[in-house]
Amino acid sequence: MSIKTVKRLAASILKVGTSRIWLDPERLEDLKTTLTRAEVRKLIKDGAIKVRPASTPSRGRKKEVKLKKSKGRRRGYGSRKGKKGARMSKAQSWVAKIRAQRKLLKELRNSGKIDRSTYRVLYLKVKGDAFSSKKNLLDYVNSLIAQGEVNK
Repeated sequence: MSIKTVKRLAASILKVGTSRIWLDPERLEDLKTTLTRAEVRKLIKDGAIKVRPASTPSRGRKKEVKLKKSKGRRRGYGSRKGKKGARMSKAQSWVAKIRAQRKLLKELRNSGKIDRSTYRVLYLKVKGDAFSSKKNLLDYVNSLIAQGEVNK
């Protein structure tokens, strides 16, 4: 019997694919002389034929995609499933925006670019959603400084 047939019979006996069957290269003569399924079973019992472990899919591509997403790629319209509010709720985006603006205000106050009273006025404006972003807030502060309305 050919090696190919032995491999096929072993695969059907062990209930795995032929690619998972390992044949001992030192016992090829024994494998060639087998004629029945019973002899193949005996070779399996003796250890001349074994089952290789199942291979797991590589995670290389997954890691590559994860790296790209961490850089901000692959987030276009075609990749989005949920609505804007489902991907980030209004409450979450509000909290993120306010925290960023308040942090900026503290930095400006601590660096001495704005005084306490201006800080307080701007803080309340931030709370009232007067600025759409940190950039917007910074532009407003710079315009106040340019006009000379900020006490240092």
